[in-house]
Amino acid sequence: MILIWLIIIPFLGGIIAWYSDRLNTALPRWISLIALTFDFALLLALWFKPGIVLPPAGNLVQGSTMWLAELDRSWVPQLGISLHLAMDGLSLLLVLLTVFLGITAVASSWTEIQDRVGFFHLNLMWVLAGIIGVFLAMDLFIFYFFWELMLIPMYFLIALWGHENRFYAAVKFFIFTQVSGLLLLIAILGLYFIHARNTGVYTFDYLQLLGTYMQPATEFWLMLGFLIAFAVKLPVVPVHTWLPEAHTEAPTAGSVILAGLLLKTGAYGLLRFTIPLFPRAAFEFAPIAFVLAVIGILYGAVLAFAQTDLKRLVAYTSISHMGFVLLGIFAWNETALQGAVMQIICHGVATGALFILVGALQERIHTREMGRMGGLWATAPRIGGVALFFALASLGLPGLGNFIGEFLVLLGSFRVNIAAASVAAVGLIAATVYALWIIQRVFHGPNTFNWRMPDFRGREMIIMAAMIIVIVWLGLYPQPVFNKAGQALGNLQRSVDIIEIAKPRLSRAGDTRRGLSLFTDEAKRSRRIGTVPGVPMEAVNGR
Repeated sequence: MILIWLIIIPFLGGIIAWYSDRLNTALPRWISLIALTFDFALLLALWFKPGIVLPPAGNLVQGSTMWLAELDRSWVPQLGISLHLAMDGLSLLLVLLTVFLGITAVASSWTEIQDRVGFFHLNLMWVLAGIIGVFLAMDLFIFYFFWELMLIPMYFLIALWGHENRFYAAVKFFIFTQVSGLLLLIAILGLYFIHARNTGVYTFDYLQLLGTYMQPATEFWLMLGFLIAFAVKLPVVPVHTWLPEAHTEAPTAGSVILAGLLLKTGAYGLLRFTIPLFPRAAFEFAPIAFVLAVIGILYGAVLAFAQTDLKRLVAYTSISHMGFVLLGIFAWNETALQGAVMQIICHGVATGALFILVGALQERIHTREMGRMGGLWATAPRIGGVALFFALASLGLPGLGNFIGEFLVLLGSFRVNIAAASVAAVGLIAATVYALWIIQRVFHGPNTFNWRMPDFRGREMIIMAAMIIVIVWLGLYPQPVFNKAGQALGNLQRSVDIIEIAKPRLSRAGDTRRGLSLFTDEAKRSRRIGTVPGVPMEAVNGR
């Protein structure tokens, strides 16, 4: 039940925080912080817990460790819906990132949010609960439920506590995510009915749906439904236009959650669902994905440099950095995938810190326009030093986690597509330009407007110190992250390999319904493996 509690604790914490506002406006902050601390403690317990190891006999991945924890309960058996939650190393890393950034979001909005404090924390905690659910759901119906759960509270965070053009930004965010979510729902239902036609079993279970046989054209269109939904969240050019407005107008906590977590749900969806469920269609789409990734890397960097609004500049850097993630995912080798996961984590922390820093500046000088800034290092040296550190992290300075992620992505993608990797490397130069541009325009030069403002206080320095430690640790000793993610990524890669072997064999068998029942039957027996059942090890070894 530990996985259920990871979702229930922030969910209930948000409700209690909402009601506690009637007693004291400080209570919602403390309740939210305590709830997320409990979640963080549960995750640390899971970090040191050995995974569930299945005996070697009859398994696809002999003696492999898959789930650190799993819950599988039938919910609506008539429709094949089950409450199936599971956590492997990849999920653990992303849920840890979610809770960590949730804590920083609560702490960073401690003095910023003064209106409807309880309702603010209700929405913040429910967004986090939805994101955790996305990272844990192994039933596509449950996954879609949590996918949509993230939408409404985030809409309220932007619309009620955002800045000048918050209503426009909130509506645009809602339209983009809702339309793409409907495409995802249609694709899920299409996969559901095709699997039932082949096997006679109606199910939304991810492990049973792996390897579902379908015609190439059908597979491509279903893959496209998943891909568009995740591409909007990532975001991928040209479906990125909601992001600058949403990031710019959201309150600080909302920007941290958007950049650090909501974008990562799109990357996770591509990793966990799009390529494993539709491997052939995804790999046929890979050349287009490489082009889109490179365009995003360069376009985001150039647009970032062109901005005068500091928060909008940071928002465009997310488009550039997430382009590296897209490149690494579709390269689909161990090096690139490890780099993509490292980039996901480090971008979440570094960009989240930059949004906290911008929010602190806006709270002090009431502007985000870089033309009105300058010379702030002299009056707030701690803010300037922290800003310099995260600007260097953003440009990929060796010794920091972001460098590890980008280097591995480029190294892995170079083996697959030399041209894409070479052009993407130019994005590192562009990142250097806009990162140093931030420091020059905001913290150096003359203090034309004679700003005098308080420096970072103790609470803010604790937040920043924690985020700095994470980035330095990941840059100097990333091996624990590689170990946790490696087995999950390896299982995902093997699942795709096995599907590629199985599909031609089953399609030639003549009795597709009987042949594909192998996947369903063995999935029930080896659900915890997390790779595609139904293909003997001899077929894999003799590929």
